[in-house]
Amino acid sequence: MKASEVRGHLDGLLLSVLESGPLHGYAIITAVQDRSNGVLELRKGTIYPALNRLERLGLLSSAWESVGERRRRCYELTDAGRRSLATERTVWKEFITAIGSVLDPAPPTPGHAT
Repeated sequence: MKASEVRGHLDGLLLSVLESGPLHGYAIITAVQDRSNGVLELRKGTIYPALNRLERLGLLSSAWESVGERRRRCYELTDAGRRSLATERTVWKEFITAIGSVLDPAPPTPGHAT
């Protein structure tokens, strides 16, 4: 799946993979791919603007980390980010329930007219 297919769910995906602790950008991309069994393919050009936006909104904090000669920015959930993730999960569950009810309706119970 391409980034355009996860639009509207990207924030929740990013917040979710950061729930267990700080990660740098490439590790975030890898975590999303791993959790989705390779189905979701996010690109740097997609996640970095989203990470920056989430940080401006106060949902993430970041710090530079040095690894040998290289520096990379690590992102971490804030308390506001944890609350937002909880909301994202609730909205997601409501969404999949509603869509599931339409795409895969329960069979009518005997004795009820449709």
